Amino acid sequence: MTSARLTVNPQFVVGRIDRRLFGSFVEHLGRHVYDGIYEPGHPSADDEGFRTDVIELVKELGVSTVRYPGGNFVSGFRWEDSVGPREGRPRRLDLAWHSTETNEVGLHEFASWLDKIGSDLMLAVNLGTRGTLEALDLLEYCNIPGGSTLAQQRIDNGHPAPFGVGMWCLGNEMDGPWQLGHRSAEDYGKIASQTAKAMRQMDPSVRLVACGSSSAHMPTFGEWERTVLTHAYDDVDYISCHAYYEERDGDLGSFLASAVDMDAFIETVVATADHVKAVKGSSKTIDISFDEWNVWYITRFEGVDKIEGIDNWPVAPRLLEDVYSVADAVVFGSLMISLLKHADRVTSASLAQMVNVIAPIMTEPGGPAWRQTTFFPFSITSRLARGIALDVRVDVERYSTKEYGEVPLVDAVATHDAESGHAAVFLVNRSVDAPVTVTVDVSALGEVALLETHTLADEDLQAKNTLAEPERVGVSPNGTAALSDGTLTVTLPAVSWTAISLG
Repeated sequence: MTSARLTVNPQFVVGRIDRRLFGSFVEHLGRHVYDGIYEPGHPSADDEGFRTDVIELVKELGVSTVRYPGGNFVSGFRWEDSVGPREGRPRRLDLAWHSTETNEVGLHEFASWLDKIGSDLMLAVNLGTRGTLEALDLLEYCNIPGGSTLAQQRIDNGHPAPFGVGMWCLGNEMDGPWQLGHRSAEDYGKIASQTAKAMRQMDPSVRLVACGSSSAHMPTFGEWERTVLTHAYDDVDYISCHAYYEERDGDLGSFLASAVDMDAFIETVVATADHVKAVKGSSKTIDISFDEWNVWYITRFEGVDKIEGIDNWPVAPRLLEDVYSVADAVVFGSLMISLLKHADRVTSASLAQMVNVIAPIMTEPGGPAWRQTTFFPFSITSRLARGIALDVRVDVERYSTKEYGEVPLVDAVATHDAESGHAAVFLVNRSVDAPVTVTVDVSALGEVALLETHTLADEDLQAKNTLAEPERVGVSPNGTAALSDGTLTVTLPAVSWTAISLG
């Protein structure tokens, strides 16, 4: 049997884990909002029309912040449509997803939903078809206590206190030719800088995210970040990263190694940002907001699900409703490991998305809500990963992949919370046909005991949770885990994700 070794030592610090790392994303896309979080006719709906069964699952998921309302949607969005009396709100054509937006759920309703789930709002402004003035108007509406027309409008619309939005995205994927208002890095960098400066004049406390590349495989990747930050470095706090992964052409080995690509993406953006820092002679450090990431079978959408036709603008169509397998969940868990491994610079992240649309939670109109396979790595990692992320340096055999060359069979990260004395180890076995026995030196933690073990694995790597079988896949205690004399041993099944809590 293959073996691996690693050490968990609180002195091997990567960085402090910001709770915003466990954020998510709600876009007005498909059935995410309508028939997802909001379904007034559902048996579980509350007095505002929100599904309470979904609320309970989102709370279990452990989401810290929620990016809203897009995504591609935001580049054609007029925020004024989403406030005021519902009966007066216009129906608009959403060009991003070729749908009709009713604006039945808007800013106030969504803020109320966030209060119910206990998460913070992260707003994106439209820098595609709109600009600095509209961003300022939205900021004034949201954050100014009173004394202005827009602040009074918010009060009159039923929210006397400011929304107090602290984090703002300056547009979305402006490097993408598919984006309404797509522009060059030079032009985007200028408007991002201008908008950021103006927003800080109104509210100096805001934290601002400039658009980075929508993929590490964009032809402008690297040069986009350098150019944008050359213009906006002094004005923003974050540069964004977006990445989606899928199994292509039956290449499971490369798919399981997707986090290798995420690692390289993060490290390249960090190096680029630090290059601009050096050129400018700045003492400020730009962090990463990885505000879109997930497993997404985008080729399915492009080939089958795309909506077209000038007379075809459905409301809340079934779009991007990927059903995730065990293999998808293992890759998903490894992407969370990658984010934690870079906690010193990735201080905000948003799982895209949350309900129905490439989501860990699915719903059926008038019916149940259930957990997808990807729900479990997120909810458990969000709950257990506290304090600081630790560098564990895994010693293990490597295997060959078509996409990424030689890759370690096991990926891992650990966390330690000095206040509670708890630690956690997160592990992925990428081997497609064999278990791996892992030995972990935890002696530096002092006297600890096994608190929890969770493993996600199945003989059928394509097993999924569906409407017909909503609990087909879950996590189970790992009965092989043992702790003795400062050494933890555990056997990881082939293609598996495991979390172990110590304290």
